[in-house]
Amino acid sequence: MVQFGPRCRMRWCPSSVLHLLRCVRSRSCTRRGKSRLPPWIRETWAYILLLVQSLCFNSLTDSDVVFDSVFEPVFWTVDYVTRWFGTVFVCLVVILTSSILAIVYIILLPLVLNTYSPPWIAWHICYGHWNLVMIVFHYYKSARTSPGYPPTVKNDSPFVAVCKKCIMPKPARTHHCGICNRCILKMDHHCPWLNNCVGHFNHRYFFSFCLSMTLGCVYCSISGRNLFLEAYNAIETNYQTPAPHYTFKEKMINKSIIYMWVLTSTVGVALGALTFWHAVLISRGETSIEKHINSKETKRLAKRGRVYKNPFNYGRLNNWKVFLGVEKRSHWLTRVILPSGHPPLCDGLTWDILPFKKDLMPV
Repeated sequence: MVQFGPRCRMRWCPSSVLHLLRCVRSRSCTRRGKSRLPPWIRETWAYILLLVQSLCFNSLTDSDVVFDSVFEPVFWTVDYVTRWFGTVFVCLVVILTSSILAIVYIILLPLVLNTYSPPWIAWHICYGHWNLVMIVFHYYKSARTSPGYPPTVKNDSPFVAVCKKCIMPKPARTHHCGICNRCILKMDHHCPWLNNCVGHFNHRYFFSFCLSMTLGCVYCSISGRNLFLEAYNAIETNYQTPAPHYTFKEKMINKSIIYMWVLTSTVGVALGALTFWHAVLISRGETSIEKHINSKETKRLAKRGRVYKNPFNYGRLNNWKVFLGVEKRSHWLTRVILPSGHPPLCDGLTWDILPFKKDLMPV
């Protein structure tokens, strides 16, 4: 036993000493590293390395995954800002529209009643108020109507995929909205001016609002063109002749007319282009998101010598019937020309696949 102790110490001491030296060296190196870089820099660098390694995690990684991962902070910032500023955009629409209405009723309407003939007065009053009712009705319905959400409980509805963010089944034509943070039936886009998603149940309201607002802006721009030229020439200074004297009321009237014409003309051009684009998409039986998806599928199948056909394209006329909810001739008046709150023809969970040349509903 006496000899066993020293032998054990002889065998154990060198390895323990080496282990102690290694620990001291590693700690000293660690202390030196800590003394060189602050903790937040090391944590940030470690997080960046982790992100880079996650991009090459498996063989399923492609360019779309890398793009989404790299720009995820940008997407999150845009979604966050849009979500919280939606109310501001809605208030801005209400304020600008109300300012135009105030100018029309206070300044333009008295001029119309004093200068135009009775037929023209009747035309302006009837058309202007019809356009106003269409704008207010469809904007309210598009902003307050739910776009439609897939069921969150177990059911027998068919689905085509599982949302990677909601971890819920997605029916056909359903997409996830990062701003609303949930899936939307037949999602077209998230509109900040409505503070709402444009989906299956309010898509018709959104398009009707855009069309009505475009017609209203074009109507104000054309009707007020001569008044705009007179007001612009009145306030423009000419250095060769003395400027005529205008009262404060006359100056405010001229500036109001110029403000109305510039605003309605600008909005009419911009919103008119957006309305035309959505009309083209509706004629093709697709949404804004499906436009990009169908373009990718068309290119992918073209490389294989095949032709891609949109299964939701029923033909131009039938696409408009399905979109507007027209089932008989009288609906073109009661559901299209006049404001109507009728729901879409289907529930947004299932879609009928019909032949492209078959008439869906008789006209």
